[in-house]
Amino acid sequence: MLTFGIIGCGSIGGFLGRLLTLTDPELAGRARLVAIAGRDPAGAKAQSAELGCEPMDTAGLLARPDIDAVIVGTPTGTHAELATAALRAGKHVLVEKPIDVSTRAADRLIAVARQEGRALGVISQHRFDPAARLARAAVESGELGRITSVTVELPWWRDQSYYTSGSWRGTRELDGGGALMNQAVHAVDLVQWLVGPVVEVTAQTALLGHHGIEVEDVACATLRFAGGALGSLLATTAAYPGRTARTSVYGDRGSVVIDNDELAYFHAARDGERAPAYGAFGSADQSAEHAASQQRDLTRDRNGLLYQPHRDQVLDFCDAVRDGRPPLVDGPAGRQAVAVVTAVYESARTGSRKRLDTGASPEQEKNQ
Repeated sequence: MLTFGIIGCGSIGGFLGRLLTLTDPELAGRARLVAIAGRDPAGAKAQSAELGCEPMDTAGLLARPDIDAVIVGTPTGTHAELATAALRAGKHVLVEKPIDVSTRAADRLIAVARQEGRALGVISQHRFDPAARLARAAVESGELGRITSVTVELPWWRDQSYYTSGSWRGTRELDGGGALMNQAVHAVDLVQWLVGPVVEVTAQTALLGHHGIEVEDVACATLRFAGGALGSLLATTAAYPGRTARTSVYGDRGSVVIDNDELAYFHAARDGERAPAYGAFGSADQSAEHAASQQRDLTRDRNGLLYQPHRDQVLDFCDAVRDGRPPLVDGPAGRQAVAVVTAVYESARTGSRKRLDTGASPEQEKNQ
C-alpha cells in the first residue's frame, strides 16, 4: 500500500483525489489518499470533506510520516519547487504535466530525486491508452518498417474565460507557455515515446484568437527525429469550436493513426504484400482486427476525463516504488517533452532552426 498526499486543490487535484478514492478493485490495497493541501485553506477543506481525507497546509502534509508519496497538481511554474520540498522530506513524487516550465528547473528536480533515492514520475497518461500501447508495440517490433513521418494535430478551443479563470493562466512565469506547453505537451511526450527523441525543430507561434495573455494560442513546428523521420506539429486553443487531437505515425511498411486517444487506423504490411503503386488511399484498414485489445473501462470523472489511463499510471508508479525502478514516465522523460516545447519557443523567437542535445552523435542518430 502506497499512501498519498495531494498538493493542489484545483481541477486536476480534485480529479486525482477522486481517482484515489474510487471503489476500484485494481487500486484497492495499492493506493490510499491521506491528505490534501492547497494555497486556499477553504478549498482544501471543501475537497477533503468530499474525499474523506484531511485538509492541511503544505508544510504539515510534507511532515507527515504516514504519507509515502506526494502528487503535485499546482500551477506549472511551482512544480519543481514543491516537488523538491517533497523529495527532501523523503517522499516519492508524481508531478502533473509538464514537469515545470524550463529544462533548468527539470534538471534540478531530477538531481534531487537521484540524491534522495526517491521515485519521480510525471503524469502523461496517454502512454497508457490502449491505442498508444499498440502503436508503440508496432513501432518497436518493426511492423511499420522504417518510420518516415509523423503528424501531430491538436486543434482545440479555449474560451477567453479559460485564461481569466486563474491569475496564473497564460503567464510565462507560471504557465510557461500557451497551447503547446499547457495542452499539447501530452502529444509531444507521446510522439517521442512512439518514435524516439526530437533532435531539431523549426517553428512559429502567434496569439491570434485571444487577448491579454503573454503566451501563444497557435504553434506550428517541423520536427526532425533522431531516427531520421520528419514531422509536423500544430497546437492551438483558437480552433473554434474545437476538434479532437490526432497523432499519426507513418512508415514504409505500415501506418497508425490515433484520434481522440482511440485507434482510428492501422495497417502493417503482411508477408508478400505490395500496396498499389499509387497507394491505397486509406483503404486496407486493419484496426478492427485489434478491437479486442482496445477494450477499456470507459468510466469518466465528472470533468469528463477517463479514469483508466490515469489509474494505470498511478498503478505503474506504485509498482515502480515497490520494485525500485523508474516509473514509465520518469523525470528525464518529462524533461524531454519540455525540451522540445522550449526549443519550439526559441526557434519561433529567433526565427532559426533549433537543435536539441540527445546525447547521441550525429552518426548514431543517422543510424537509429
